[in-house]
Amino acid sequence: MKQLTIISGKGGTGKTTLAACFAVLAENKIIVDTDVDAPDLHLILHPTILSQEEFSGAKIAVKDKNKCTKCGKCEEICRFNAIRDLKIDYLRCEGCGVCVHICPEEAITLEDKPTGYIYNSETKYGPMIHARLKAGMETSGKLVTEVRNNARKISEGGSYNLIILDGSPGIGCPVIASLAGTDLALVVTEPTLSGLSDLKRIVGVAEHFKIETLVCINKYDINLKNAQEIKEFCEEKGIKLVGMIPFDPEVSRALAQGKVVVEVSNGPAAQAIHELWDVVSRCLFHSDN
Repeated sequence: MKQLTIISGKGGTGKTTLAACFAVLAENKIIVDTDVDAPDLHLILHPTILSQEEFSGAKIAVKDKNKCTKCGKCEEICRFNAIRDLKIDYLRCEGCGVCVHICPEEAITLEDKPTGYIYNSETKYGPMIHARLKAGMETSGKLVTEVRNNARKISEGGSYNLIILDGSPGIGCPVIASLAGTDLALVVTEPTLSGLSDLKRIVGVAEHFKIETLVCINKYDINLKNAQEIKEFCEEKGIKLVGMIPFDPEVSRALAQGKVVVEVSNGPAAQAIHELWDVVSRCLFHSDN
């Protein structure tokens, strides 16, 4: 079972568009959206949700009013100001547990705090696992790990040979959670100065975890000078530049219709994505190529 994670230094570079295209082009795969903060792969693949489970990635303090003697020690010790007038503010509580230890009456306990939902779904391209973090919650890394665990469970019951992960943008915890243990990372970038800067940061993260990395430049022809700088950076780092996708309005039109571009277009971008998948799949399954 191979795992391919598609990542980018920031959002809006075309990462999810490529993940959707690969979901169409690859065989025997499981599709995973690990962008749990702002999932959008489902908007293109239109999955049918088979089951939903609540995810609890944090703890929260809960007070038993019958045991509380209103001594105020919990309010004094809470560094997050989550206890005011002896009442717990659940939006401020970080679940650190200090109030539990300080309470002489054992009136406070820690309970699981629901932070998101995980969906096991089916698309016409194969099974899909995705999730949604509740607004204001901060356990996205844990949720990504659980999403990947669900994908692995499904893989054990079928003849799948690939998990395609649409990663989170940036370099934070959810990205690290989506990269850990993957076989190959495909970084999608764009020919801008910020794109090059973001590329350097995310390549550094992948290097830290010793993950083989490939790079693809989306809309490379909107600035050939910057595209050349990205190419030179890849050469200096010894990273394979495996795709140069041209700007093509057919991509935007397909997305606006909620469709996958390689299914509805044979334009220059769709052709480049077909060629990109050929290279990426060879790197995944035939590492000597």
